Amino acid sequence: MIEKAIEVKVAQDLDARPIAMLVQVASRYESSIYIMSEGKKVNAKSIMGMMTLSLSQGQSVTVTADGEDEQTAIESIENYLSGNAE
Repeated sequence: MIEKAIEVKVAQDLDARPIAMLVQVASRYESSIYIMSEGKKVNAKSIMGMMTLSLSQGQSVTVTADGEDEQTAIESIENYLSGNAE
C-alpha cells in the first residue's frame, strides 16, 4: 500500500465535471484507491463519494492505493490533481 499527500492545484474547483474526470482516472486501475480530506475517506472510483469531499484548489488530500498497479495509480492521480491532466 502506498500513501501520499497531494495538494490540489487543478485550475478550477472540483465540481461535477472535474470530479467525473478524476473518477475516470482512478477507474483505470485495479488497485483500491481512496482519497482522504478533512477526516473523510472516500473511494476515488465513486463519483457520489467524491462529490462529498468538496475539493478545491489549494486543499491538501491524502491518496492511498493498494494493489498491483498502486504506484502508477498514485502517479496518475497526482498528475491530475496537480493540474497536469493526462
